Amino acid sequence: MRRLALFALVAAAVVLLDQLSKLAARDLLVPGEPVTLIPGVMDLSLIYNTGAAFSLGEGAGPLFVLVAAAMCVAGVCVAWRRADVPLSLLLAFACVVGGGIGNAIDRVALGAVTDFFKTTFMDFAIFNVADIFVTCGVPLALILWWRWDVARERAEAGE
Repeated sequence: MRRLALFALVAAAVVLLDQLSKLAARDLLVPGEPVTLIPGVMDLSLIYNTGAAFSLGEGAGPLFVLVAAAMCVAGVCVAWRRADVPLSLLLAFACVVGGGIGNAIDRVALGAVTDFFKTTFMDFAIFNVADIFVTCGVPLALILWWRWDVARERAEAGE
């Protein structure tokens, strides 16, 4: 139960951080009027994205909400039933789930995801806090899963 509670706490913290940052962006920024955050590096520029990362999947919002729900169910199942999963992997997955839920809330409530971080030193998609957690959490979870799987295989082989 502790692992499940920790999973839920981390995912909820990500959702809260994401939603509070989006609320601030919607309250303080005007679409089409960027504000410099770090000169030459990052602006705040409010847009509403109906697609996924890099505006791919334009209009597929309901599918993305279902994916977020499925990930949430999978995360709860892993946290509850798999005590052998390393805590680091569980927490990385919680970050991904929290980010997915944060963007799903926008899709359901607003019909689009609120994005506002815009890099100025390179041409890149405008993104949000949830995107950061998903984008960093997925590769981290994959690396941790691979390390855990290799360790399990070595243990089973008696190495």
